[in-house]
Amino acid sequence: MTSLPENENPSPNMYISEEWSEAVDSIAYDSSTSPPPIAFICGPKNCGKTTFSRYLLNVLLQRYRKVAYLDTDVGQPEFTPPGFLSLTVIDEVTPDMTIPCLKTPERCLFFGDTSSKSAPFTYLNYAFSIYDYYQKEYRMFDKGENPPKNELPLIVNTPGWVKGAGYDLLVSVLKYIAPTHVVKINISAENKNLPAGAFWLDGEHDERVNLIEINSARRDSLNNSVLIQKDAHLLRDTRILGYFRQCFPSNCNISTIKELARALASHRPFEVPIASIKIQHLQFMVSSSESFYSLNASIVGLAVDSEDSGKFPWCVGLGIVRGIDVFKGVLYVITPVPQSSLEKVNLLQQGHIQIPTCLLQVRDPLLYFYFLDDMVCYNHEQRSKDAYHLT
Repeated sequence: MTSLPENENPSPNMYISEEWSEAVDSIAYDSSTSPPPIAFICGPKNCGKTTFSRYLLNVLLQRYRKVAYLDTDVGQPEFTPPGFLSLTVIDEVTPDMTIPCLKTPERCLFFGDTSSKSAPFTYLNYAFSIYDYYQKEYRMFDKGENPPKNELPLIVNTPGWVKGAGYDLLVSVLKYIAPTHVVKINISAENKNLPAGAFWLDGEHDERVNLIEINSARRDSLNNSVLIQKDAHLLRDTRILGYFRQCFPSNCNISTIKELARALASHRPFEVPIASIKIQHLQFMVSSSESFYSLNASIVGLAVDSEDSGKFPWCVGLGIVRGIDVFKGVLYVITPVPQSSLEKVNLLQQGHIQIPTCLLQVRDPLLYFYFLDDMVCYNHEQRSKDAYHLT
């Protein structure tokens, strides 16, 4: 068995069972797998899919210089804020798997919700589109290319909704991707698990697929556990706060929600001309007369809709619409997305991802701006002076 060196092992508070280690090694060092493996990780909520995926990622990075990670869990994605389906290319080991980490994906689509049930067909099309991108860039290439492209292994992380319509969506994605390895994690509550065997093949056996069934590595509460129960809503808010914390240098002294609210309140926004962008409302309808007003004090996806983006507009990140100046015809947007990328944005996508309530509840007399009132002590002239201008 090949495992991570002790000094590269995940957090000391993390327990990885022998069963999990053997499963990971069988994928990473499968001599029959050529080209590199495509590992599809599935199972019910709170079974440890994310932990297993990150451990597999670390082990694969011992054999491959880079590993692709396709995240289809819009509620609790691994490397992005909630609401995204994404493809991220990783080139370094994650030192502590208990700490969430944000990375810039190579390609992502903004779904705008934390569950696929709001728009299942859009969800499937997004998942297929991102996988097609992976196939084009990292799987299919001309052997005669000079230099040839490097084929990358792929890890596919999936949501824990595995019953009813969630099961149908999972099967559809599984069939479309046709992975080399399927890891099915089971929990003690058998009625919540996926069906036994190769449930997605309709009774047909596919010799190319290695099905690996393992148990959740959860241990009793008195011992270390690979699975720490977290409040899903709190975890999503933490991801959003961490994302917008990137607006500031890492050495900036921001350690509390109050400090982050104050920093965002005084942060210089980007001035985006209304005439240069389109608005897309995801999973709901808004009248044309209220379209721009609905964006005020909301989180939006910053997307690029062009011929090069394909069927769906690629998203470059999230922004907070700090205010709207209808007289000047501009929006004021706070975002960690660099100006070079923001200048390409021509589409704002509004979904159900909202500013964390904890930011809105901060009451500090030193703050001269509140997200819910974009006119407080911030007049048109001052806005124009304080904003980055985009053309």
